[in-house]
Amino acid sequence: MNAQNNFQDNLEIYESSLGKSLLNLWYLDPEATYLNHGSFGATPKVVLTAQQAWQQKLETQPVKFMSEDLGIALRQAAAELANFVGTDPNNLVFVENATAGMNTVLRSLDFSSGDGILTTNHGYAAVQNALLYTCERHNLNLIEAQVPFPIDSEDQVLEAIIQAHRKSQRESKVKVKLLVIDHITSATALIFPLKQLIDWAHCEGILVLVDGAHAPGAIPLNLQDLGADWYAGNCHKWLFAAKGCGFLAVLPQHQADLHPLVISHGFNSGYLAEFDWVGTRDCSSWLSINTAIAFHQSFNQGQEGFLYSHNHQLVIEAAEILSESWQQDLPAPESMLGTMVSIAVPQGIYASLDSVSLHNLLWQKYKIEVPIIPFKDYLSDRLWLRISAQIYNQLSEYKYLADSLLQIQAKSLTK
Repeated sequence: MNAQNNFQDNLEIYESSLGKSLLNLWYLDPEATYLNHGSFGATPKVVLTAQQAWQQKLETQPVKFMSEDLGIALRQAAAELANFVGTDPNNLVFVENATAGMNTVLRSLDFSSGDGILTTNHGYAAVQNALLYTCERHNLNLIEAQVPFPIDSEDQVLEAIIQAHRKSQRESKVKVKLLVIDHITSATALIFPLKQLIDWAHCEGILVLVDGAHAPGAIPLNLQDLGADWYAGNCHKWLFAAKGCGFLAVLPQHQADLHPLVISHGFNSGYLAEFDWVGTRDCSSWLSINTAIAFHQSFNQGQEGFLYSHNHQLVIEAAEILSESWQQDLPAPESMLGTMVSIAVPQGIYASLDSVSLHNLLWQKYKIEVPIIPFKDYLSDRLWLRISAQIYNQLSEYKYLADSLLQIQAKSLTK
């Protein structure tokens, strides 16, 4: 594709500098302080160009593209992505987003009335709704382990889940069939000890469905080593793909029983055939994944994993700036933090502003885009501000955020 060649020709530009000087590679407003890469990502111009090239190729001869070219191109794109996330290409199919992948598994599984699904209080709201729907439909027990936040160690995650499982067996005699767990939590930005959780669940005879929405491109992945039964991930967040690019990786023993949310011509034709063709749709975000991966890897600058370590170090330094300025402790050990951190909003602000009002004030007055989250912890009325760190961010932006919140706090206290 021409877009891919253009990307390689300009590789030196992408590697030349970091921070806001890189913003010309995106369409992001240079006048804004954009600290929310985690919600929807930000697609680079070169990836959008690649996506548009695929769209143009489709429209040149739609019948030939759909009937002859698309299947081959999808499998090639899936192979590129599978190599990046560490799984066999025959295990990976594309979906629109991680939530669609999670729903796909939940809608395909067979449950018996009274079975249990085990999850945590850190789950993403959309997935929690899917769990509620599944439990209501099949008369299941939803068991929610209370993982503390702030948190002191990874051991507390495993301990909370084990205790919730034991309690359900002891008091209700519930047979837990499925563990639904985040890799990186959305509201609290914690990296859960996924390998330990999967190994424990399998020892207990429990299958594991992972919501990996925030992981691909944010932390190194090797799905084969993790061994989850099902893993749903997003590529349009931290892997720079175009919007609507997610995947579902499924162990071979579960593939025959899994079906896409839309049943179509591929039904009973096999796992890959069924997911690769469900009817007319725009697959360009999936087909341009190779450009997104190349863009991600271009920042390594000869150092494997540079982008991971850069973004992690930047968000830790940023969190320390906010922590010191607002006199708030970091919510977790550094080992449980990746490219996002949730920091408690300074006391006094949440007494006069709710999450929506504070978010809007930061954007309208200060032009700062950052999510404000009312996660219920031991101080249930606290608000949490979740910062992201991407290669186009720099420390001065977080200092500006820290000062802006102090200004808002000062005005709140004088009212």
